[in-house]
Amino acid sequence: MTEQIEKNSKIKQSISLKLLIVIVLSLLLLIPSLMVIILIKEREETKSDAINEITSKWGQEQTITGPVLVVPYSTINNSEYYFHILPNDLKIDGKLIPIPKHRGIYNVILYSSQINITGTFKPEDFIDLPDSYNEIRWEDARLVMGITDLKGLNNIMTLKWNDEIHEFSPGSDKCSMFQSGLYSKIPIDTKKEYIFSMDLKLNGSEAIYFTPVGNSSTITLSSTWNTPSFDGATLPSPSEVNDSGFTATWPSIELNRNFPQKSSYDGSISYSEYQKSGVKLLLPVDTYQKSTRSVKYAFLFIILTFLIIFFSEITGKKRVHPIQYLITGLALVIFYSLLIALAEHIGFNLAYLVSSLVIISMISFYMQSIFKQIKTTIIVLVLLALLYTYLFTILQIADYALLLGNIGLVIILGLVMFFSKKVDWYGDQNSDKISSGV
Repeated sequence: MTEQIEKNSKIKQSISLKLLIVIVLSLLLLIPSLMVIILIKEREETKSDAINEITSKWGQEQTITGPVLVVPYSTINNSEYYFHILPNDLKIDGKLIPIPKHRGIYNVILYSSQINITGTFKPEDFIDLPDSYNEIRWEDARLVMGITDLKGLNNIMTLKWNDEIHEFSPGSDKCSMFQSGLYSKIPIDTKKEYIFSMDLKLNGSEAIYFTPVGNSSTITLSSTWNTPSFDGATLPSPSEVNDSGFTATWPSIELNRNFPQKSSYDGSISYSEYQKSGVKLLLPVDTYQKSTRSVKYAFLFIILTFLIIFFSEITGKKRVHPIQYLITGLALVIFYSLLIALAEHIGFNLAYLVSSLVIISMISFYMQSIFKQIKTTIIVLVLLALLYTYLFTILQIADYALLLGNIGLVIILGLVMFFSKKVDWYGDQNSDKISSGV
């Protein structure tokens, strides 16, 4: 009787110790999992450096603001300020030509654009004058266009101002409401109406935005790129996206924006601080974002796989050494590293399929060599396949990831509870199946 009690005590301690070892190994394997996350961040930085190298030479993300009529005036104490007058109506028609570029294994979307800008200034726009002015110098007025990266300018811009042709010069001529831009000097007769037009050929990368500065503005963009992301203060209405590209229109009026049609600025405020709308030319798949999300489930995969092996061990006649647990866990972690490496070359979905098949096959063959039971191996294979399918589904439907993730956890916990209730944790019934060693 005493011998039986001691034997059961050893078995109890053995199972408890093995479970503790499994938990500790699971936690230790979080370290290489965190290293995989660091690896993803490093690859993202390498990608950003490659993209910045390309875009810095071609033209970066562009924001076009204007035109704005800037009129200098002086106050009673002879301080100089600028009076801003925005167009009565403004129409912008743009066409983007996407240009995919590659630097090594990294892709970036460049574009060239052809943009026509037309509008009017009417005599009533010149009536309201700034407060406390001494002199308004209409003869020194200039029309200013804001362009964020002048390196992308691909033509010599000229301004058609009624029947006259004016040239643009770089800079904003001491008017700092734009960080960079062009200006053209145009004397103003306050009793005349002015119709303007200009053509702009501009290179840029990844995104383009426009600031609606007209009393009424209509901005229209079209492109053959079929994965746009409409971004900014407002969404286009209407817009159409299909396999052949997109067309989008942003209508707006003065009341839709948070800066006035006419105003006096001291040069310290920039229109770039205000609303802008436009489009991003997105690549279809963000490999690194999905990879990062997948690594967040690494601990869940490790602990569930260990539980499968643990239950197979305590209900069978074959023991599994902690080193064998560790080897299996490392295989699970290597899955994520392999996924990242393959995804950079063949795309995320195909990389996920290949990586999961490789790791599932390796672990299944390893379990067969340990347990030497086809039934146990098939159970491990099927459960791992279900786990990887479950993870892939979560990664594809980001909007429902939290809901699906919690449903999955409830189901997994229920299965663990179901199978664990059959385990004789004190060893009274299974003592003949388990040795007292670890």
